[in-house]
Amino acid sequence: MRRQLLCLLSLPLLTFSSQEQQILMSNDPEYTPLTHSKPTLADLLTIEQSASIFYSYAREIELSTRFADESVQSTVFVPTNKAVMALARKPHEGPVTPSGEGIEISEQEFDDRSKKNVEKWISAHIIPESPIALDSQNHPTMLHGKSLVFTSISKNNGQGPEWSRMTLEDGIRIIGMREGLNGVLYLIDGTVSYT
Repeated sequence: MRRQLLCLLSLPLLTFSSQEQQILMSNDPEYTPLTHSKPTLADLLTIEQSASIFYSYAREIELSTRFADESVQSTVFVPTNKAVMALARKPHEGPVTPSGEGIEISEQEFDDRSKKNVEKWISAHIIPESPIALDSQNHPTMLHGKSLVFTSISKNNGQGPEWSRMTLEDGIRIIGMREGLNGVLYLIDGTVSYT
């Protein structure tokens, strides 16, 4: 009973002392929140549901920091989830190695190989500049020795945006485009080869 009474009487004192310790924020009329006219490539990849598998792989590697970096321009060719799921071997598995039968590797070595394979695959989908002309010129990707070339679709009637009338690498179609603060994201219905 005494304890309850003591707690009840001390409550106003605690409330008063906590009010004295509060720091008042200034009402500075000069404050302006940081806003952008366009989202970054990272923002676009986050909200693009049809590209979630690609972005999930990309977030595993350091290279993905360029998608949020406003000072680095990139053109990214993003395979749809359907295109990634259609791959016989997933990006982390890498290409088939004929002599790999029966060889055991440590879990650490397996993780290192998987990460390296993912980095190559993601790098093959990024051109480190933006904007680019979708033409027959070679456009080097972030994967050393890999370039992308665009081909005009032969049966196009000139209607629609330029990107909708182009293919890349073995007939991969560009099916969508999103512009970001730090580059352009093209959705593609296939994946870029990295071998």
